[in-house]
Amino acid sequence: MSKKLLTIIVPCYNEEEAIPHFYRAIQEIEPKLSQVDIEMLFIDDGSRDRTLDVCKELRKTDKRVRYVSFSRNFGKESGIYAGLKHSKGDYVVIMDVDLQDPPALLPEMLGYIESGEYQCVATRRVDRKGEPPIRSWFARKFYRIMNKISDADIVDGARDYQMMTRRVVNAILDMGEYNRFSKGIFGWVGFKRKWLEFENVERVAGETKWSFWKLFIYALDGIEAFSTAPLMLASILGTIMCIVAFVFILIIIVRTLVFGDPTSGWPSMVCIILLVSGVQMLCLGIQGQYMAKTYLETKNRPIYLVQEESDEDE
Repeated sequence: MSKKLLTIIVPCYNEEEAIPHFYRAIQEIEPKLSQVDIEMLFIDDGSRDRTLDVCKELRKTDKRVRYVSFSRNFGKESGIYAGLKHSKGDYVVIMDVDLQDPPALLPEMLGYIESGEYQCVATRRVDRKGEPPIRSWFARKFYRIMNKISDADIVDGARDYQMMTRRVVNAILDMGEYNRFSKGIFGWVGFKRKWLEFENVERVAGETKWSFWKLFIYALDGIEAFSTAPLMLASILGTIMCIVAFVFILIIIVRTLVFGDPTSGWPSMVCIILLVSGVQMLCLGIQGQYMAKTYLETKNRPIYLVQEESDEDE
């Protein structure tokens, strides 16, 4: 009986320094994965360094290495989707090339998958050692908010590092939406999932591509992708401001009739006008974000464009 195939999906953006380290780490752990065949699928997300060249060099010496190179930078979400789309394995695992996703967990993950009890084995970090405190605080709050306002099951510290059966991969690919938030999609599709915990690991080489601002925008995208709570918040704020405005109108009328002074208090009135205007702009902004997402979905643009791939040589 032929062995089943495990595809290791590795999204890369300017990671020429990290790829050799990653490749050696997989080679070291490979003897413990002897029950399956392995292929490594590198997704070059429009890198500006020698990422693609390094992948090609590895391909020359090891045909188990495959690569897909984008025409430009489309983002990690597109890289994950492309990896799933081009994967050939019976089992598929997504890993970061910087080795912050420990390869040492692969044998344990494969064991749970092959037992038949689980269709997916996911991982989560139990600490955020090495991260700025403010970033860690916002991350924890994000996971808490997401679980309260959406149907997606997102565990605090969840990573994209997870191993899936082909059935789970196909379910994720069926969600062909343009605005993707993989952590939410992984939780939304369901299936029986096993969680493995590990402590935070520093990058083996290179620098992180995720600034605080990028992570903040990513979090907002996740909330908009899996919850309509912000729209409800806009409606609630609008209702509250209408009630407050009505109360202030009554106060002005009573004050005018009793004291005969309709003009005093203009500084507070200016503040109220600015507050109401700000709330209106906030609500319009929230609605505009959802309309923009809908607009992009209706365009039916491809999630990514391939410039070249290793399979073209075959």
